[in-house]
This record gives sequence, C-alpha cells and structure tokens, in this order.
Amino acid sequence: MKKTIVITGAGSGLGKSFAKKYAALGCHICLIGRNVKKLEAVAKTLPSTYSLHAVDVSVKEEVSVAFQEIKQNVGDIDVLINNAGVGVFDLAEKIDETSVHQMIDVNLKGTIFTTQEVLPDMKERNAGIIANIVSTAGIEGKVNESVYCASKFGVRGFTESLHEELDGTGVKVYAAYMGGMKTNFWEDVFEEEEMTHLMNPDDVADIIMDNLKPRQGLEVSEIVIRNKR
Repeated sequence: MKKTIVITGAGSGLGKSFAKKYAALGCHICLIGRNVKKLEAVAKTLPSTYSLHAVDVSVKEEVSVAFQEIKQNVGDIDVLINNAGVGVFDLAEKIDETSVHQMIDVNLKGTIFTTQEVLPDMKERNAGIIANIVSTAGIEGKVNESVYCASKFGVRGFTESLHEELDGTGVKVYAAYMGGMKTNFWEDVFEEEEMTHLMNPDDVADIIMDNLKPRQGLEVSEIVIRNKR
C-alpha cells in the first residue's frame, strides 16, 4: 500500500532530502512550505505522486485547511515529519521582537498545530508516525542561539509529553536532535570553510528514516546526530 508522507519545510535542505528519499520508495509526498516555487522545484525531482500545499505552519487556519485537503484528496496520513524551522542568531539582547515571535511561532507553534491535525485520525486508526526534527538546540543552550534554543526546548517538551500520552498505542512519536547541516539555513551563520565540515542532509535523512522503520521488539524514540569534532 502506498504510504502518505507529509513533510513541512519541504522546499529545501533536509525536507527536500526526505521528499526525494520517500518518493524513491513509492510514497505519496505532501510537500508543505511557504515558498511555492521551491516546492515546485522539489516536486519536479520526485519519481512518485505528490501534492503541493503553500502553508505558513504558524497560522493554524492555513494548517487546518491544508490537512483537510490532504485527507480529502489523498487519504490517511501515515507519517508527519515536522521539519519546518527558522532561526535568527545573535546575542539575546539583540534579537528583535519580530524574530522572537517568528521562531516561537514557526518552530514551536507550527509543530503543535500540524501535530494536532493528525493526532485524532492516527489515534482512531491506532497507527501513524510523528517525527519532530528538533536540532541539538533542543538539548543544550548555545551562544547566539538563546531564543532559537528556547523554541526547540519547547518542541522537545512537547515531543516527550506526546510520547507519554501515546504510550501503549500504535501511534509513534520520534525526536531527531541533529547538528548543523550543509543547507541554506546555516549559510548566514557559518563561514564557507566552516560549512564544509557540516553534515550532509542526505546522510541525516537516511539515519532518521532508518530509525523510523518498525522493528520487532524495540522502539527508537529519539536520536542525536552530531557533527564530527
């Protein structure tokens, strides 16, 4: 049976890697993001069926409309990958109000809103996977990343609480805590030479997808993927 995979932040970076790899497995890919042109560019590379959804995940109404469209036009959602994220990096006192709202709204509220859309159906079917792409900023504080870390610590708390709520059910919740990758996200943060030492998003996607596979007698609820020192 063809599975339906919903990926937020699917227009670039790790989201793009997930889309291509799941499409290669024959899944239907629901690409979610704010930039339609980026989503269309990713869609052109996919060998399987897909649907595009221009959504700002921080706006609950937009999220609800998109997920209703997916349910009506595609069917049940098997895997939700909460990958969308934004980061503004500076000393705590220099981060402006707009940036504070943006990080909390997209990184934390966006994860909550999308998850709320899939939980009732997954619970009813007693099946499904919610994978939250958190970042190591969700497990340790970092210089120039105070608000970004605050938003990601929130995602960690939400994810761990979900894991407790869903304990004993067929719905699985997974957290991935990974370091910096060679994506546009970090280009304004790291120098060109530093970027060469970051992780390849295709490698990170492989590791996460492998840990999401059902296995007899065990469950992986979280994983930490770090850059080599």
